[in-house]
Amino acid sequence: MSRAIRGLALLAVVGLVAAACGGSTGGSGGSKCPSGKSCVGMVYDLAGRGDHSFNDSAYTGLQKAGQDFSQITVKDLTPVASGANRQALMRLLAQQGYGLIFGNGFAFADDLAKVAKDFPDIKFACTDCGIPNLTESSNIVNNDFAANEGSFLVGAAAAMKSKTGKVGFIGGVDTTLIHQFQAGYEAGAKYVKPGITVDIKYLTTPPDFSGFSDPAKGKEAALGLFQGGDDVVYHAAGGSGGGLFAAAKEYSAANNTHVWAIGVDSDQYQTAPADQQPFILTSMIKRVDVSVYDTIKAFLSNSFKGGTALFGLKDGAIDYSTTGGFVDDIKSKLDDLKQKIISGEIKVPLPTS
Repeated sequence: MSRAIRGLALLAVVGLVAAACGGSTGGSGGSKCPSGKSCVGMVYDLAGRGDHSFNDSAYTGLQKAGQDFSQITVKDLTPVASGANRQALMRLLAQQGYGLIFGNGFAFADDLAKVAKDFPDIKFACTDCGIPNLTESSNIVNNDFAANEGSFLVGAAAAMKSKTGKVGFIGGVDTTLIHQFQAGYEAGAKYVKPGITVDIKYLTTPPDFSGFSDPAKGKEAALGLFQGGDDVVYHAAGGSGGGLFAAAKEYSAANNTHVWAIGVDSDQYQTAPADQQPFILTSMIKRVDVSVYDTIKAFLSNSFKGGTALFGLKDGAIDYSTTGGFVDDIKSKLDDLKQKIISGEIKVPLPTS
């Protein structure tokens, strides 16, 4: 490769990196790990910090670790809209001396595996990635979640609250990971009301991942479900979920009724606009912050293990929210189902594909 071509290639990579570093914490995108510190870096999924969902939960865990462990420095970065520089950002962190690097989302799987291979002395954690054939001696850990368990509980709540006998599900992108949310939700709803109808809508299919960051598309899908008779709708669509909450408010006001939305990953009642909160029944909580914090703690104590760590109801990493008080009347029933899942009495299905 000529010197000129190499220079152009380097500029292209630097441009992609620079585009994402404006929102980083712990210094500029070009700063190295300070001497005497253990540095932890995170690269978010497409919607980035501020999605009131998956990424914000990861950020919470990162910041808590930064506050609790004085020996560490943390930095978080968001890729460009296409996600084209995921790998470049992880390589940047590795080259800057970050000892533990998170890729927050299943779309990181291939890129993270490649970077981890090139930096065998650095530890990597991939959220929801399911990278196969990892051993405990690997420098990669999959932080996976039993999202089907929490989805079962909010599916049960949807069935208990539905007056029409029809509930809906919005998936951001039609992938195996999001099928876990769908499978649990359907199972929970039908456990409570075997004859209930569960309508399914996906916003995009790979390689189009914009379904996780398009509230307008989420709103359109939600309005379609409400218009079709669904009176409770659950989303697993990341940043697109804001459209569901807006749709629930709009449809209720226009039709002199009250429909419900169910959030995902974090307690979305707490971050929704006040005028939308009355329409958020509950949220399926996936505590990405727990997995982030626990992984950092293991890294600092030299007890990091490669392979797959599965976080579920029994770990307190999966749950449902009660903020707003809208499920108070059914909480005892939901908690009974929760204990039956933890004990193994209820086996929550996984998707077949």
